[in-house]
Amino acid sequence: MIQYVLTFIVAMAFALVFTPIAIKIAPKIGAIDIPKDNRRMHTKAMPRFGGMALYIGTVASILIFLPYSTRLMGVIAGGTLMFIVGIIDDLKGMPAKIKLGFQILCAVILFQFSVRIDFISNPFGEGYYYFPWFVSLLITVVWVVGITNTINLIDGLDGLAAGVSFIASISIAYAAFIHDPSEVEVCLALLAIAGSAAGFLPYNFNPAKIFMGDGGSLFLGFMLAGLSVMSPMKSTTMVATVVPVLVLGLPIFDTAFAILRRLINKRPIMEADKGHLHHRIMAVGLGQRRTVLTLYGISGIMGGAAILMSRDLFIESGLLVVIAATFIYVFLTDPSSSGLNIKAVNTEVIEKKQNKKKES
Repeated sequence: MIQYVLTFIVAMAFALVFTPIAIKIAPKIGAIDIPKDNRRMHTKAMPRFGGMALYIGTVASILIFLPYSTRLMGVIAGGTLMFIVGIIDDLKGMPAKIKLGFQILCAVILFQFSVRIDFISNPFGEGYYYFPWFVSLLITVVWVVGITNTINLIDGLDGLAAGVSFIASISIAYAAFIHDPSEVEVCLALLAIAGSAAGFLPYNFNPAKIFMGDGGSLFLGFMLAGLSVMSPMKSTTMVATVVPVLVLGLPIFDTAFAILRRLINKRPIMEADKGHLHHRIMAVGLGQRRTVLTLYGISGIMGGAAILMSRDLFIESGLLVVIAATFIYVFLTDPSSSGLNIKAVNTEVIEKKQNKKKES
């Protein structure tokens, strides 16, 4: 248990030390987020180089406390490339297609290091169904690229992506630990992610002093995707493979709903808008802090559901999922209609409410 605690604390310490350094470096290298449109929730220029602290905290703690593993080195190699891609995007911008190409490359790196989804267990009995290598590659790429982008897309409010990543990594680590305490590799690596996120949050929670940028959000998403594939839980029952999906249920749903919303409204899938769940909660006047805390609560409920499901407590897990789904339904519907509101939030409504709050 000392190793678990130290892995978390050391990662958090690195993040606490390097985040202020990142704040000072950001203006010198041009890593500044200037609000150019009304989609952004901040009103002044902000450094967005926090990914450096998250990367250093996570990787340093893993290298210090975890024994050498080829698969783990593959995750770090892919995570490093993903971090570099995010930094380049933060500094100079990168076309969406090129960024997607690099994300696929990072997923292929995982596949080459045997971090892959290559089978599912038989839901009707014993045994496994093994995929051909090209099917395994396709599923692995879709999973990694999908989860990587879900974390990137929810990074719209102070502390949201870091907090959700903290909850997700802790939940998956705990589920993996109670499933097989002898498999420490994944648990320790996830605790390193949780520690770095915890060390970054004091500077990133509203009012934020720094953003993680794409370098941080893409790195966190990739690491969560890769380590969930390595989890020992996926080697037993088919239900256990659902655990990462439940833990990351909030960002997965938000991303899927964003794609659906843009398709229905005949807008480009990659086009940013103010239709995300956090925008809708903001629109009812909760403010950034309450909105983020509300989403933390939903993520925590989904994490608890995943842990219960990993212990085959399906009814209890299902009840928690229903509770989380109810909250999400409330925020996605209008008081006058029971149907889902698929239009983006009116940004003027949010701004007027924010101005009234400031005046009062």
